[in-house]
Amino acid sequence: MALPARLTIVGLGPGPLDALTLAARAALDEGPVLLRTRQHPIVNCFAESRSWDSCDDLYESATSFTELYAEIARRVLSQARTAPLVYAVPGHPLVGEATVRQLLTDAPLHGIEIAIIPGLSFIDAVLPILRLDPLADQIQIVDALELVSCLESSPFAAGRLPLSPLRPALIGQMYDRHVASQAKLVLSRIYPEDVQVTVVRNAGNIDAAVQVLPLYEIDRYPYDAATAVFLPAIDVLDARVTEALQQVVARLRSPTGCPWDREQTHQSLRRYLLEETYEALDAIEEDDDDALCEELGDVLLQVILHAQIAEERGAFVYEDVVGTVIEKLVRRHPHVFGQARVESASAVLARWDEIKAAERGEQGRTKPLYPRTMPALVRAQQLLARLARTRPGSYADLRERIVRQLTERSEERILALLLHAVLQASEAGIDAESVLRRWTLELEEDLLTENEAHQT
Repeated sequence: MALPARLTIVGLGPGPLDALTLAARAALDEGPVLLRTRQHPIVNCFAESRSWDSCDDLYESATSFTELYAEIARRVLSQARTAPLVYAVPGHPLVGEATVRQLLTDAPLHGIEIAIIPGLSFIDAVLPILRLDPLADQIQIVDALELVSCLESSPFAAGRLPLSPLRPALIGQMYDRHVASQAKLVLSRIYPEDVQVTVVRNAGNIDAAVQVLPLYEIDRYPYDAATAVFLPAIDVLDARVTEALQQVVARLRSPTGCPWDREQTHQSLRRYLLEETYEALDAIEEDDDDALCEELGDVLLQVILHAQIAEERGAFVYEDVVGTVIEKLVRRHPHVFGQARVESASAVLARWDEIKAAERGEQGRTKPLYPRTMPALVRAQQLLARLARTRPGSYADLRERIVRQLTERSEERILALLLHAVLQASEAGIDAESVLRRWTLELEEDLLTENEAHQT
Protein backbone atom coordinates (compact mmCIF):
# COMPACT_ATOMS: atom_id res chain seq x y z
CA MET A 1 0.00 0.00 0.00
CA ALA A 2 1.46 3.35 -1.06
CA LEU A 3 2.10 5.92 1.64
CA PRO A 4 0.03 9.12 1.33
CA ALA A 5 1.75 12.17 -0.10
CA ARG A 6 2.89 14.58 2.59
CA LEU A 7 2.80 18.36 2.67
CA THR A 8 4.47 20.26 5.51
CA ILE A 9 3.39 23.88 5.90
CA VAL A 10 5.92 26.01 7.77
CA GLY A 11 5.45 29.43 9.33
CA LEU A 12 8.49 31.67 8.80
CA GLY A 13 7.57 34.11 11.54
CA PRO A 14 7.79 37.92 11.26
CA GLY A 15 11.33 38.10 9.86
CA PRO A 16 14.41 37.67 12.09
CA LEU A 17 16.19 34.33 12.04
CA ASP A 18 16.09 34.12 15.83
CA ALA A 19 12.28 34.24 15.65
CA LEU A 20 12.18 31.07 13.54
CA THR A 21 11.24 27.99 15.55
CA LEU A 22 13.58 25.01 15.72
CA ALA A 23 10.94 22.79 14.12
CA ALA A 24 10.53 25.22 11.25
CA ARG A 25 14.27 25.41 10.70
CA ALA A 26 14.58 21.63 10.67
CA ALA A 27 11.79 21.36 8.09
CA LEU A 28 13.44 23.96 5.85
CA ASP A 29 16.75 22.09 6.08
CA GLU A 30 15.02 18.87 5.05
CA GLY A 31 13.25 20.40 2.02
CA PRO A 32 12.41 20.54 -0.80
CA VAL A 33 10.97 24.03 -0.18
CA LEU A 34 8.36 26.05 -2.03
CA LEU A 35 8.01 29.65 -0.83
CA ARG A 36 4.79 31.58 -1.16
CA THR A 37 7.02 34.61 -1.69
CA ARG A 38 10.68 35.51 -1.47
CA GLN A 39 9.65 38.91 -0.08
CA HIS A 40 10.51 37.93 3.49
CA PRO A 41 13.66 38.86 5.47
CA ILE A 42 14.41 35.31 6.58
CA VAL A 43 14.83 33.95 3.05
CA ASN A 44 18.23 35.58 2.62
CA CYS A 45 19.44 33.97 5.87
CA PHE A 46 19.61 30.57 4.15
CA ALA A 47 22.35 30.01 1.60
CA GLU A 48 20.36 27.20 0.04
CA SER A 49 17.34 29.49 -0.50
CA ARG A 50 18.63 30.19 -4.01
CA SER A 51 17.48 26.71 -4.96
CA TRP A 52 14.06 27.09 -3.39
CA ASP A 53 11.08 27.59 -5.69
CA SER A 54 8.62 30.41 -5.08
CA CYS A 55 5.20 31.55 -6.27
CA ASP A 56 6.21 35.15 -6.93
CA ASP A 57 5.64 34.75 -10.67
CA LEU A 58 1.95 34.08 -10.01
CA TYR A 59 1.59 37.51 -8.41
CA GLU A 60 2.38 39.05 -11.79
CA SER A 61 -0.20 37.10 -13.79
CA ALA A 62 -3.16 36.91 -11.36
CA THR A 63 -5.95 39.46 -11.79
CA SER A 64 -7.30 39.16 -8.23
CA PHE A 65 -6.32 37.84 -4.83
CA THR A 66 -8.90 35.08 -5.17
CA GLU A 67 -7.37 33.91 -8.44
CA LEU A 68 -3.85 34.25 -7.03
CA TYR A 69 -4.50 32.13 -3.95
CA ALA A 70 -6.23 29.46 -6.02
CA GLU A 71 -3.27 29.29 -8.44
CA ILE A 72 -0.77 29.05 -5.57
CA ALA A 73 -2.77 26.23 -3.97
CA ARG A 74 -2.85 24.36 -7.28
CA ARG A 75 0.92 24.67 -7.66
CA VAL A 76 1.53 23.45 -4.10
CA LEU A 77 -0.75 20.43 -4.56
CA SER A 78 0.79 19.60 -7.93
CA GLN A 79 4.28 19.42 -6.42
CA ALA A 80 3.16 17.68 -3.22
CA ARG A 81 1.53 14.84 -5.18
CA THR A 82 4.88 13.69 -6.58
CA ALA A 83 7.14 14.06 -3.51
CA PRO A 84 7.14 15.35 0.07
CA LEU A 85 7.08 19.16 0.03
CA VAL A 86 7.70 21.97 2.50
CA TYR A 87 5.51 24.99 1.76
CA ALA A 88 6.79 28.07 3.63
CA VAL A 89 4.65 31.12 4.35
CA PRO A 90 5.28 34.37 6.26
CA GLY A 91 4.15 34.54 9.89
CA HIS A 92 1.94 31.72 11.16
CA PRO A 93 0.33 29.34 8.63
CA LEU A 94 -3.09 29.68 10.25
CA VAL A 95 -3.14 33.47 10.69
CA GLY A 96 -4.27 35.36 7.61
CA GLU A 97 -2.99 32.79 5.11
CA ALA A 98 -5.68 32.29 2.47
CA THR A 99 -3.55 29.76 0.57
CA VAL A 100 -3.31 27.56 3.66
CA ARG A 101 -7.07 27.66 4.16
CA GLN A 102 -7.46 26.58 0.54
CA LEU A 103 -4.94 23.76 0.97
CA LEU A 104 -6.64 22.47 4.12
CA THR A 105 -9.80 22.09 2.06
CA ASP A 106 -8.28 20.70 -1.14
CA ALA A 107 -5.39 18.49 0.04
CA PRO A 108 -7.56 15.67 1.48
CA LEU A 109 -9.36 15.45 -1.87
CA HIS A 110 -6.00 14.58 -3.47
CA GLY A 111 -4.94 12.13 -0.77
CA ILE A 112 -2.34 14.52 0.62
CA GLU A 113 -1.66 14.67 4.35
CA ILE A 114 -0.81 18.04 5.87
CA ALA A 115 1.45 18.80 8.81
CA ILE A 116 1.57 22.36 10.13
CA ILE A 117 4.61 23.83 11.88
CA PRO A 118 3.63 27.08 13.62
CA GLY A 119 5.53 30.33 13.41
CA LEU A 120 5.23 33.65 15.20
CA SER A 121 2.36 35.60 13.65
CA PHE A 122 2.06 39.36 13.17
CA ILE A 123 -0.14 39.26 16.27
CA ASP A 124 2.70 37.83 18.38
CA ALA A 125 5.03 40.49 17.02
CA VAL A 126 2.69 43.46 17.58
CA LEU A 127 1.44 42.63 21.09
CA PRO A 128 4.77 43.31 22.89
CA ILE A 129 5.19 46.62 21.04
CA LEU A 130 1.74 47.86 22.09
CA ARG A 131 1.88 46.15 25.52
CA LEU A 132 -1.42 44.37 24.93
CA ASP A 133 -2.98 41.25 26.45
CA PRO A 134 -5.36 39.84 23.81
CA LEU A 135 -7.58 38.14 26.40
CA ALA A 136 -7.69 40.78 29.12
CA ASP A 137 -8.06 43.56 26.56
CA GLN A 138 -10.61 41.57 24.51
CA ILE A 139 -8.81 42.37 21.27
CA GLN A 140 -10.55 41.68 17.97
CA ILE A 141 -8.36 40.35 15.16
CA VAL A 142 -9.52 41.61 11.77
CA ASP A 143 -8.43 40.99 8.18
CA ALA A 144 -8.26 44.28 6.25
CA LEU A 145 -9.47 42.43 3.16
CA GLU A 146 -12.72 41.65 5.00
CA LEU A 147 -13.24 45.39 5.37
CA VAL A 148 -12.56 45.82 1.66
CA SER A 149 -15.10 43.08 0.94
CA CYS A 150 -17.71 45.00 2.93
CA LEU A 151 -17.08 48.09 0.82
CA GLU A 152 -17.29 46.11 -2.41
CA SER A 153 -20.65 44.66 -1.28
CA SER A 154 -22.05 48.09 -0.43
CA PRO A 155 -24.88 49.07 -0.14
CA PHE A 156 -25.85 45.51 0.80
CA ALA A 157 -23.18 44.90 3.45
CA ALA A 158 -25.13 46.27 6.42
CA GLY A 159 -24.42 44.27 9.56
CA ARG A 160 -21.38 42.54 8.05
CA LEU A 161 -18.68 44.69 9.64
CA PRO A 162 -16.29 42.22 11.32
CA LEU A 163 -15.61 44.35 14.39
CA SER A 164 -17.18 46.50 17.11
CA PRO A 165 -15.75 49.93 18.02
CA LEU A 166 -16.51 49.18 21.66
CA ARG A 167 -13.54 46.78 21.85
CA PRO A 168 -9.95 47.26 20.65
CA ALA A 169 -9.13 45.83 17.24
CA LEU A 170 -5.92 44.78 15.50
CA ILE A 171 -6.12 44.82 11.71
CA GLY A 172 -3.69 42.80 9.60
CA GLN A 173 -3.17 42.39 5.84
CA MET A 174 -3.10 46.19 5.35
CA TYR A 175 -0.95 45.69 2.25
CA ASP A 176 -0.94 49.14 0.69
CA ARG A 177 -2.55 52.57 0.59
CA HIS A 178 -5.36 51.37 -1.64
CA VAL A 179 -6.43 48.75 0.92
CA ALA A 180 -5.97 51.33 3.70
CA SER A 181 -8.15 53.83 1.83
CA GLN A 182 -10.97 51.33 1.38
CA ALA A 183 -10.66 50.15 4.97
CA LYS A 184 -10.87 53.76 6.15
CA LEU A 185 -14.18 54.28 4.35
CA VAL A 186 -15.66 51.24 6.08
CA LEU A 187 -14.25 52.07 9.52
CA SER A 188 -15.61 55.61 9.26
CA ARG A 189 -19.12 54.16 9.45
CA ILE A 190 -18.62 53.24 13.11
CA TYR A 191 -15.60 55.25 14.34
CA PRO A 192 -15.15 59.03 14.70
CA GLU A 193 -12.87 60.15 11.87
CA ASP A 194 -10.42 61.72 14.34
CA VAL A 195 -9.98 58.63 16.55
CA GLN A 196 -6.25 58.04 17.09
CA VAL A 197 -5.02 54.76 15.58
CA THR A 198 -1.60 53.15 15.81
CA VAL A 199 0.17 51.90 12.68
CA VAL A 200 2.89 49.29 13.32
CA ARG A 201 5.30 48.44 10.53
CA ASN A 202 7.79 45.55 10.42
CA ALA A 203 6.85 44.32 13.89
CA GLY A 204 9.34 41.78 15.19
CA ASN A 205 12.19 43.24 13.13
CA ILE A 206 14.99 45.59 14.12
CA ASP A 207 13.53 48.35 11.94
CA ALA A 208 10.04 48.15 13.47
CA ALA A 209 8.25 51.52 13.38
CA VAL A 210 5.22 52.87 15.22
CA GLN A 211 3.13 55.85 14.10
CA VAL A 212 0.03 57.30 15.81
CA LEU A 213 -2.31 59.24 13.56
CA PRO A 214 -6.03 60.02 13.15
CA LEU A 215 -8.20 57.55 11.28
CA TYR A 216 -8.78 59.96 8.40
CA GLU A 217 -5.03 59.91 7.63
CA ILE A 218 -4.37 56.16 7.60
CA ASP A 219 -4.27 56.00 3.80
CA ARG A 220 -1.39 58.52 3.71
CA TYR A 221 1.03 56.14 5.44
CA PRO A 222 3.54 53.99 3.45
CA TYR A 223 2.26 50.42 3.79
CA ASP A 224 3.67 47.01 2.98
CA ALA A 225 2.78 43.39 3.73
CA ALA A 226 4.22 43.69 7.25
CA THR A 227 1.97 46.54 8.41
CA ALA A 228 -0.78 46.28 11.04
CA VAL A 229 -3.19 48.89 12.40
CA PHE A 230 -4.47 49.04 15.98
CA LEU A 231 -7.73 50.79 16.85
CA PRO A 232 -8.53 51.45 20.51
CA ALA A 233 -11.95 50.87 22.00
CA ILE A 234 -13.96 54.09 21.89
CA ASP A 235 -16.32 55.44 24.50
CA VAL A 236 -19.93 54.32 24.26
CA LEU A 237 -20.99 57.96 23.96
CA ASP A 238 -18.89 58.36 20.80
CA ALA A 239 -19.90 55.11 19.09
CA ARG A 240 -22.29 54.67 16.17
CA VAL A 241 -23.54 51.12 16.73
CA THR A 242 -26.73 49.67 18.18
CA GLU A 243 -24.91 48.11 21.15
CA ALA A 244 -23.82 51.59 22.23
CA LEU A 245 -27.41 52.86 22.12
CA GLN A 246 -28.48 49.87 24.22
CA GLN A 247 -25.86 50.75 26.84
CA VAL A 248 -26.91 54.42 26.88
CA VAL A 249 -30.57 53.48 27.38
CA ALA A 250 -29.69 50.94 30.07
CA ARG A 251 -27.74 53.65 31.89
CA LEU A 252 -30.69 56.05 31.68
CA ARG A 253 -32.95 53.35 33.15
CA SER A 254 -30.48 52.27 35.86
CA PRO A 255 -30.83 53.27 39.55
CA THR A 256 -28.31 56.07 38.98
CA GLY A 257 -29.89 57.15 35.68
CA CYS A 258 -32.52 59.71 34.73
CA PRO A 259 -35.57 59.99 37.07
CA TRP A 260 -37.92 60.59 34.12
CA ASP A 261 -36.64 57.65 32.07
CA ARG A 262 -36.80 55.35 35.11
CA GLU A 263 -40.50 56.14 35.59
CA GLN A 264 -41.53 55.19 32.06
CA THR A 265 -43.57 52.08 31.24
CA HIS A 266 -44.81 50.48 28.04
CA GLN A 267 -48.10 52.33 28.53
CA SER A 268 -46.58 55.73 29.27
CA LEU A 269 -44.39 55.52 26.16
CA ARG A 270 -47.23 54.68 23.76
CA ARG A 271 -47.80 58.30 22.74
CA TYR A 272 -44.10 58.82 22.07
CA LEU A 273 -43.87 55.75 19.85
CA LEU A 274 -46.84 57.06 17.88
CA GLU A 275 -45.47 60.60 17.68
CA GLU A 276 -42.02 59.49 16.56
CA THR A 277 -43.55 57.23 13.93
CA TYR A 278 -45.64 60.07 12.54
CA GLU A 279 -42.61 62.37 12.51
CA ALA A 280 -40.72 59.74 10.52
CA LEU A 281 -43.66 59.57 8.10
CA ASP A 282 -43.56 63.37 7.79
CA ALA A 283 -39.87 63.18 6.87
CA ILE A 284 -40.69 60.58 4.21
CA GLU A 285 -43.53 62.76 2.94
CA GLU A 286 -41.17 65.73 2.69
CA ASP A 287 -38.47 63.59 1.05
CA ASP A 288 -36.05 64.98 3.66
CA ASP A 289 -33.17 62.52 4.17
CA ASP A 290 -31.61 64.44 7.06
CA ALA A 291 -34.90 64.58 8.92
CA LEU A 292 -35.61 60.91 8.16
CA CYS A 293 -32.21 59.93 9.56
CA GLU A 294 -33.01 61.76 12.80
CA GLU A 295 -36.57 60.49 13.08
CA LEU A 296 -35.63 56.86 12.42
CA GLY A 297 -33.17 57.26 15.30
CA ASP A 298 -36.03 58.39 17.52
CA VAL A 299 -38.11 55.38 16.46
CA LEU A 300 -35.15 53.08 17.17
CA LEU A 301 -34.80 54.69 20.60
CA GLN A 302 -38.40 53.72 21.33
CA VAL A 303 -37.68 50.12 20.30
CA ILE A 304 -34.62 49.96 22.57
CA LEU A 305 -36.52 51.57 25.46
CA HIS A 306 -39.38 49.09 25.26
CA ALA A 307 -36.93 46.18 25.03
CA GLN A 308 -35.05 47.47 28.08
CA ILE A 309 -38.27 47.81 30.07
CA ALA A 310 -39.27 44.28 29.03
CA GLU A 311 -35.89 42.93 30.15
CA GLU A 312 -36.29 44.59 33.54
CA ARG A 313 -39.66 42.84 33.86
CA GLY A 314 -38.19 39.51 32.78
CA ALA A 315 -40.52 39.40 29.77
CA PHE A 316 -38.01 39.34 26.91
CA VAL A 317 -34.71 40.92 25.83
CA TYR A 318 -33.67 42.93 22.79
CA GLU A 319 -32.05 39.87 21.23
CA ASP A 320 -35.45 38.15 21.35
CA VAL A 321 -36.89 41.05 19.36
CA VAL A 322 -34.17 40.71 16.73
CA GLY A 323 -34.31 36.91 16.65
CA THR A 324 -38.09 36.90 16.29
CA VAL A 325 -38.13 39.24 13.32
CA ILE A 326 -35.29 37.35 11.60
CA GLU A 327 -37.19 34.07 12.02
CA LYS A 328 -40.28 35.73 10.59
CA LEU A 329 -38.43 37.17 7.59
CA VAL A 330 -36.81 33.81 6.81
CA ARG A 331 -40.11 31.97 7.19
CA ARG A 332 -41.97 34.45 4.97
CA HIS A 333 -39.31 34.51 2.25
CA PRO A 334 -38.84 30.86 1.25
CA HIS A 335 -38.10 32.10 -2.27
CA VAL A 336 -34.98 33.85 -0.91
CA PHE A 337 -33.85 31.65 1.98
CA GLY A 338 -35.28 28.34 0.78
CA GLN A 339 -36.11 26.46 -2.41
CA ALA A 340 -39.48 28.02 -3.26
CA ARG A 341 -39.83 30.00 -6.49
CA VAL A 342 -42.07 32.98 -7.22
CA GLU A 343 -42.38 34.88 -10.48
CA SER A 344 -43.78 38.25 -9.40
CA ALA A 345 -44.45 40.62 -6.50
CA SER A 346 -48.13 39.59 -6.52
CA ALA A 347 -47.09 35.95 -6.12
CA VAL A 348 -44.96 36.99 -3.14
CA LEU A 349 -47.97 38.68 -1.52
CA ALA A 350 -50.15 35.62 -2.11
CA ARG A 351 -47.48 33.42 -0.55
CA TRP A 352 -47.26 35.80 2.40
CA ASP A 353 -50.98 35.48 3.00
CA GLU A 354 -50.70 31.68 3.06
CA ILE A 355 -47.75 31.74 5.46
CA LYS A 356 -49.36 34.26 7.80
CA ALA A 357 -52.58 32.23 7.84
CA ALA A 358 -50.56 29.16 8.82
CA GLU A 359 -48.81 31.16 11.54
CA ARG A 360 -52.11 32.26 13.02
CA GLY A 361 -53.30 28.66 12.99
CA GLU A 362 -50.20 27.52 14.85
CA GLN A 363 -50.62 30.26 17.44
CA GLY A 364 -54.03 28.85 18.28
CA ARG A 365 -55.70 32.24 18.61
CA THR A 366 -57.38 34.84 16.43
CA LYS A 367 -54.98 37.69 15.81
CA PRO A 368 -56.03 40.86 13.98
CA LEU A 369 -54.91 40.88 10.37
CA TYR A 370 -53.79 44.49 10.84
CA PRO A 371 -53.35 46.52 14.04
CA ARG A 372 -56.65 47.78 15.44
CA THR A 373 -54.98 51.09 16.33
CA MET A 374 -54.05 51.67 12.67
CA PRO A 375 -55.82 54.69 11.09
CA ALA A 376 -59.18 53.49 9.78
CA LEU A 377 -58.58 54.64 6.21
CA VAL A 378 -55.27 52.77 6.03
CA ARG A 379 -56.77 49.69 7.66
CA ALA A 380 -59.72 49.66 5.26
CA GLN A 381 -57.44 49.88 2.23
CA GLN A 382 -55.24 47.06 3.53
CA LEU A 383 -58.21 44.82 4.28
CA LEU A 384 -59.87 45.46 0.92
CA ALA A 385 -56.61 44.74 -0.92
CA ARG A 386 -56.27 41.50 1.04
CA LEU A 387 -59.87 40.52 0.29
CA ALA A 388 -59.28 41.13 -3.43
CA ARG A 389 -56.22 38.84 -3.35
CA THR A 390 -57.60 36.03 -1.25
CA ARG A 391 -61.37 36.04 -1.98
CA PRO A 392 -62.01 37.78 -5.30
CA GLY A 393 -65.64 36.64 -5.38
CA SER A 394 -66.41 38.18 -1.99
CA TYR A 395 -64.56 41.32 -3.06
CA ALA A 396 -66.78 41.64 -6.16
CA ASP A 397 -69.96 41.18 -4.06
CA LEU A 398 -68.80 43.81 -1.57
CA ARG A 399 -67.94 46.23 -4.34
CA GLU A 400 -71.40 45.82 -5.89
CA ARG A 401 -73.08 46.39 -2.53
CA ILE A 402 -71.04 49.53 -1.90
CA VAL A 403 -72.04 50.98 -5.27
CA ARG A 404 -75.76 50.32 -4.48
CA GLN A 405 -75.45 52.04 -1.11
CA LEU A 406 -74.12 55.21 -2.70
CA THR A 407 -77.71 56.24 -3.47
CA GLU A 408 -78.92 55.88 0.15
CA ARG A 409 -79.29 58.82 2.52
CA SER A 410 -77.93 57.53 5.77
CA GLU A 411 -74.83 56.63 7.72
CA GLU A 412 -74.52 53.64 5.41
CA ARG A 413 -74.23 56.04 2.45
CA ILE A 414 -71.36 57.91 4.12
CA LEU A 415 -69.68 54.59 4.79
CA ALA A 416 -70.29 53.55 1.19
CA LEU A 417 -68.79 56.81 -0.07
CA LEU A 418 -65.69 56.28 2.04
CA LEU A 419 -65.34 52.66 1.03
CA HIS A 420 -65.92 53.52 -2.61
CA ALA A 421 -63.08 56.03 -2.41
CA VAL A 422 -60.87 53.39 -0.82
CA LEU A 423 -61.85 50.89 -3.52
CA GLN A 424 -61.00 53.36 -6.26
CA ALA A 425 -57.66 54.13 -4.61
CA SER A 426 -56.78 50.46 -4.18
CA GLU A 427 -57.66 49.57 -7.75
CA ALA A 428 -55.64 52.53 -9.04
CA GLY A 429 -52.65 51.67 -6.86
CA ILE A 430 -52.99 54.92 -4.90
CA ASP A 431 -52.38 55.30 -1.16
CA ALA A 432 -55.62 56.91 0.00
CA GLU A 433 -54.14 57.97 3.33
CA SER A 434 -51.27 59.81 1.63
CA VAL A 435 -53.59 61.54 -0.83
CA LEU A 436 -55.85 62.79 1.94
CA ARG A 437 -52.87 63.78 4.08
CA ARG A 438 -51.36 65.83 1.26
CA TRP A 439 -54.65 67.62 0.74
CA THR A 440 -54.91 68.47 4.44
CA LEU A 441 -51.33 69.78 4.36
CA GLU A 442 -52.16 71.99 1.39
CA LEU A 443 -55.33 73.25 3.08
CA GLU A 444 -53.43 73.86 6.30
CA GLU A 445 -50.79 75.85 4.41
CA ASP A 446 -53.51 77.96 2.77
CA LEU A 447 -55.13 78.63 6.14
CA LEU A 448 -51.82 79.55 7.74
CA THR A 449 -50.96 81.87 4.85
CA GLU A 450 -54.37 83.52 5.08
CA ASN A 451 -53.99 83.91 8.85
CA GLU A 452 -50.57 85.53 8.44
CA ALA A 453 -51.99 87.91 5.83
CA HIS A 454 -54.74 89.03 8.23
CA GLN A 455 -52.22 89.57 11.03
CA THR A 456 -50.12 91.87 8.86
